[in-house]
Amino acid sequence: MGTTPLETVPEPKYWHLRTVLSEALDSEFEVGEILPNERDLAARFGVARATLRQALEQLELEGRLQRRRGVGTTVAPPRVGVAVGTREHTWPGTADDAWQPADCHLAAPPATVADALGTDRDAPVHTVRRSRVSHGLPVAAELLYIPPSSVPGLTAIDAPSGPARARAVLRELQRGDLERQESSVELGSAGADDAKELDRLPGAPVLVVTTRYLAEGRTAALSVATYRADTCRLTFGDLGDVEIHHGPRTQAS
Repeated sequence: MGTTPLETVPEPKYWHLRTVLSEALDSEFEVGEILPNERDLAARFGVARATLRQALEQLELEGRLQRRRGVGTTVAPPRVGVAVGTREHTWPGTADDAWQPADCHLAAPPATVADALGTDRDAPVHTVRRSRVSHGLPVAAELLYIPPSSVPGLTAIDAPSGPARARAVLRELQRGDLERQESSVELGSAGADDAKELDRLPGAPVLVVTTRYLAEGRTAALSVATYRADTCRLTFGDLGDVEIHHGPRTQAS
């Protein structure tokens, strides 16, 4: 990385340093690479460590860097795209699905989920747990709730438990005719379970994407996916024509 003098720069020092560091991340570092420690970086650029921390915090907010417990500050992978408002409707678990099934169990869901599915609050549903990874790092966790009525052909002997059971439930779900899907996005904070799975501290910002899959005029499945806010890019519009990027520019068409 270069040593551009910062004393004569009219903009705030931390912001100019953020720009210099961002350019270095693009040209000199690989995804997952650990940055030098704060003392070395501050000495290299001739700034106070407080100024350096401001620049690093800004880059972390933009999704360019990740601070990993026990590792240090690393270069973040490209943000995962989350399509919202697309005309393409597909069941979860299809061939091009990026999610990996981890487990499946039969239990009563949270009351709000039962209400959305139109089931009795104490009625058990299939709960499929899935994860999404980018460049070897966890970026999202999902709970997919599927009533037994949506998978009538499923039998216990097909796959009794674990990922195999999850895949069996998804295969049976795909036998139905999907009419449409509806997604909503809201900002939230990571609970203890999500934080552990996503390698974040409890309370870290997350994006919660809730998707309803509708068939035969009812909600056949409900997905609650929790994305790390620092690794996510939302794509809006029927054709995905507006994107919010982690880099210095925003594209729109």
